[in-house]
Amino acid sequence: MDQPILSSLLLLLLLLLLSSSSVSATRSSYIIHMAKDQKPARFAEHSKWYDESLSSISDSAEILYTYQTVANGFSARLTAAEARVLARRPGVLSVLPDTPYHLHTTRTPEFLGLDRSDVGHILESSSAADIIVGVLDTGVWPERNSFDDAGLGPIPGDWKGECVEAKDFDPAKACNRKLIGARFYSKGYESSTGPIDESQESRSPRDQDGHGTHTSTTAAGSAVPEASLLGYAQGTARGMSTRARLAVYKVCWAKGCFSSDILAAMDAAVDDGCNVLSLSIGGGAADYYRDSIAIGAFNAMERGVLVSCSAGNAGPAAATLSNLAPWITTVGAGTIDRDFPAYVVLGNGKNFTGVSLYSGKPLPSSPISFIFAGNATNSSNGNLCMPGTLLPEKVAGKVVLCERGINARVQKGLVVKDAGGAGMVLANTAANGEELVADAHLLPATLIGEKAGNVIKAYAISDPNPTATIIFGGTKVGIQPSPVLAAFSSRGPNTVTPDILKPDLVAPGVNILAGWTGAVGPTGLTADSRRVEFNIVSGTSMSCPHVSGLAAFLKAAHPDWSPAAIKSALMTTAYVEYPSGDGILDVATGKPATPFDFGAGHVDPPRAIDPGLVYDLAVDDYLDFLCALNYTSIQIAAIATSRNFSCDSNKSYAASKLNYPSFAVVFETAINSTAGQTTEGTTTVIHERSLTNVGSPGIYKAVATAKVDGGEVNITVDPSELNFAETGEKKSYTVKFTAPAQPSGSSGSGRLLWSDGKHTVASPIAFSWI
Repeated sequence: MDQPILSSLLLLLLLLLLSSSSVSATRSSYIIHMAKDQKPARFAEHSKWYDESLSSISDSAEILYTYQTVANGFSARLTAAEARVLARRPGVLSVLPDTPYHLHTTRTPEFLGLDRSDVGHILESSSAADIIVGVLDTGVWPERNSFDDAGLGPIPGDWKGECVEAKDFDPAKACNRKLIGARFYSKGYESSTGPIDESQESRSPRDQDGHGTHTSTTAAGSAVPEASLLGYAQGTARGMSTRARLAVYKVCWAKGCFSSDILAAMDAAVDDGCNVLSLSIGGGAADYYRDSIAIGAFNAMERGVLVSCSAGNAGPAAATLSNLAPWITTVGAGTIDRDFPAYVVLGNGKNFTGVSLYSGKPLPSSPISFIFAGNATNSSNGNLCMPGTLLPEKVAGKVVLCERGINARVQKGLVVKDAGGAGMVLANTAANGEELVADAHLLPATLIGEKAGNVIKAYAISDPNPTATIIFGGTKVGIQPSPVLAAFSSRGPNTVTPDILKPDLVAPGVNILAGWTGAVGPTGLTADSRRVEFNIVSGTSMSCPHVSGLAAFLKAAHPDWSPAAIKSALMTTAYVEYPSGDGILDVATGKPATPFDFGAGHVDPPRAIDPGLVYDLAVDDYLDFLCALNYTSIQIAAIATSRNFSCDSNKSYAASKLNYPSFAVVFETAINSTAGQTTEGTTTVIHERSLTNVGSPGIYKAVATAKVDGGEVNITVDPSELNFAETGEKKSYTVKFTAPAQPSGSSGSGRLLWSDGKHTVASPIAFSWI
């Protein structure tokens, strides 16, 4: 039988099976990526082709979104069987399930040096007002002063976005010359979770969570004097790029953020005219052709839009990163030099320092009765102060020691309060170590580190009449050392492409003051009736918009720079040491952090303005990178939706040839096949790079260093001197890394510096043996 006839019969059989089962089958939302250049000539528009493709496998399925800018295709609700049939249709590249993503939940301008006179003229320039930052998050509370448009001129003429109308969102009042766009995307969310309960959520761009207002005002909020959270962190609150415009795209709801909505928002944001996209959202690690954010970011990058994403809050465990694609700027989190101490005073005279943002009536200055929650419960997990686990007769009028884990920190305080407790000491366990994150608790409370927690717990259990109180110390600045890497910040290595170092860099992400919603209190708890204009929150969700705003700042200073050049400037000028010369500490270990933890280091905006040299990348470079991953033409087409590209079988591809500003050097560990042991010998890995001069002419010389426990790595840079005669000139070099065999799982770090005496162009090096 002819192959075409056989295929037609098989398709007909599948359709008959579908028609008999579609009534009872469960539908879920899918994203269908289509090959743009395979549209049949009989269709005048791609949307008509998509309609016909969908109707051919279902007479009831409807298109949710059509994608045409950062992707080509559509999303729809399908049964699993319909999805399998659709995947076999001509022109269909892939059919991917709609994937839930999750949020990675002011002194920083001064801490970052943005108050310097040599930086301020750029922040206040007219070019800064031409840059538009698109924030994909939980929406916006537009009435906040951080969205004031005083001093801003007309909206940029090439802006094509809109401020949509909804029952609680009047565009005439909500948007202005600062907040120039506001949209919302919920079709994928509602397809997966059911219709939005509008008594609980606003089906509009309005932010009822707080996260989106916080991230957008961090990136580009206007300056607001006399800002604070309940008296803490008093000063002027301002975003990283105060004159940049903002456009918000609400894609996250109470039960998550769905990939079909995210992709639709990215599609709109790029078409609207955004220059930078900020996504404090992640969904774990996935192949790039299956990752909707990676797909959208690739096509945004091709159109000159930088995409900044949070690294994730799953640290300090290794290999916990999200948003791993090399065309994404992946941001981890560190502290700033500000803290909010709250001291635990025990009846035995010992004192311990924690942190808190509590602002209500204080506890007595003299210690009062104190009890460990594990001794005030009938529940096996009562030590965690989970709802309904504490016995009121045991805790009434006492300070309660709770242990961290499972439920939210602020909820533990509410549990103590509801049981009649007077205050709470919350102790970290091994999972969080010594990391301290401040909260605006509903009762007098403080968070302490694991070591102090163990001592306090021993006292509470062993003393026949334990007592304690908490003294609140307000706001302290000038805390040293700072920054330190946050323990929660997700770490490498990169599990999708070990040859690409991630995260790219770190920025402030601990105890960050920024705008907040008017819908909930600072804890986000239903029982919290307080309403604040600003809140203090921690997470890589907070560090990401710092870099998004700084990218807007650099785009204003250098309008002709590509997204890769901007990222390179931020990375190669980042610092990894304190002024003393000691390495930036990791709070999780108390030891210096490594490139696997913080990538290139901590962002340093004043130096990024004039980096000297940059590692630039074009779309073709990323396509060669995908070939190095052995991606098929179909997989590449699902990412590079505007290209009809195939890898050249006669060309040699390698991930080590991608012109990235950092180096991830993977050595193979030779194994004796009979003994199963590591053999002696050396391995050599070669990386290729090129540098583009964006400064004045100069001669740059290379210095490379490496540190590996139990071994050494020999590094040869060829040539080791680059002479740039003019701006825009490009020079190439290779780096040869040679190392003896090491046990699998070994790692090390190094650094490559190019310097002309004025500029230092620094690249981190991360070594691993697999």
